[in-house]
Amino acid sequence: MSIFKIEGGHQLRGEITPQGAKNEALQVICAVLLTAEKVTISNIPDIQDVNKLIFILGELGVKVTRIDKNTYEFQADEIDLDYLKSAKFKKDGSSLRGSIMIVGPLLTRFGQGYIPRPGGDKIGRRRLDTHFEGFIKLGAKFRYNPEEYFYGVEAEELKGTYMLLDEASVTGTANILMAAVMAKGETTIYNAACEPYIQQLSKMLISMGADIQGIGSNKLIVNGVKYLGGCEHRILPDMIEIGSWIGMAVMTKSALTIKNVSWENLGLIPNVFRKLGIALEKHDDDIFIPSQKEYVIQNFMDDSILTISDAPWPGFTPDLLSIVLVVATQAKGSVLVHQKMFESRLFFVDKLIDMGAKIILCDPHRATVIGLNHDSELRGSVMSSPDIRAGIALVIAALSAQGTSTIHNIDQIDRGYERIDERLRALGAKIERINDSF
Repeated sequence: MSIFKIEGGHQLRGEITPQGAKNEALQVICAVLLTAEKVTISNIPDIQDVNKLIFILGELGVKVTRIDKNTYEFQADEIDLDYLKSAKFKKDGSSLRGSIMIVGPLLTRFGQGYIPRPGGDKIGRRRLDTHFEGFIKLGAKFRYNPEEYFYGVEAEELKGTYMLLDEASVTGTANILMAAVMAKGETTIYNAACEPYIQQLSKMLISMGADIQGIGSNKLIVNGVKYLGGCEHRILPDMIEIGSWIGMAVMTKSALTIKNVSWENLGLIPNVFRKLGIALEKHDDDIFIPSQKEYVIQNFMDDSILTISDAPWPGFTPDLLSIVLVVATQAKGSVLVHQKMFESRLFFVDKLIDMGAKIILCDPHRATVIGLNHDSELRGSVMSSPDIRAGIALVIAALSAQGTSTIHNIDQIDRGYERIDERLRALGAKIERINDSF
């Protein structure tokens, strides 16, 4: 187990290129199971969660060739379905929540899909009902072994149908969409998630021969095809990492350029940071953040306190609320952060309070942040990362703090951020990865 040791108070400088989008990668990599032909995917982030998924596909029989650091070729022409019922798969699959998305492709192509209850972030319940209810509506039979927490779906043939999803689940939509592309007839998925990740997956599937209409909306219409072929696909830059770099620049009063951000796929992200008083400049497809000594939170038009909350796309992504919260600690003014979509994502604020932040945790979903306007800097502290996004928020807090901070459980951060310590050091940060042997 490793730790980060961070000496705060140093400005960053230079340019940074964001990694490929983690959430998109977990979907499109699973889509290679839909064809026996070769699929090449580029801009794959070199992070733990994605590498675990690629390992699982390799164990399943997918031929995996790494062309360069972020480009892979996959060919799923000799799948070992027996692996799905093995003790090894139960162990491998349970360590990664993203493994749930192999079920849809396996079900539609091979008539069966299995998964142990997947792990991931400890941010409250993240149920799988949407996935399996969609498979059942397509004609699959569902079974569950409560003793081993093992799920399975089987079908001789999937048939298109109309379905209204009970929630606009991103992974649920992706899984059902991949199952529907080779189902017989037409499938309508209403209340579908419409995040850029889903749009990218849809475009990839179309390049493989799928018939999908309504991309970018919450109503997808899929006409099943009998066969899908190979393709080449490039993953978008990670919007969550882009937001994280914005937070790092602002909290350290640094001037930073974030390269090739795909502005058209950022949605509300730039506007939400601007509401916090942060200057963002669009330079072609780059974001430039100038050095700011202070940033003032905007109130609503009636002068009431600003509220920032998450919502399904095109609303503000929940993955950036942790970043917004830590950035607000050094703003001028106050903001209410309302985390609606997960139960436990705000429970890391006690660590920020220990560092000197002025935060009132109203309940598991709401926190009021009283900005210190850099009049009272955060203090270095010893902390532990509870999940990916809270972990990077603690890194941002430590980079801006007086003194030295130690962050344990950084495997959580490595799950979503590629070589974050190396890339920060290249920008001037004082961050060290230390192997903790105790």
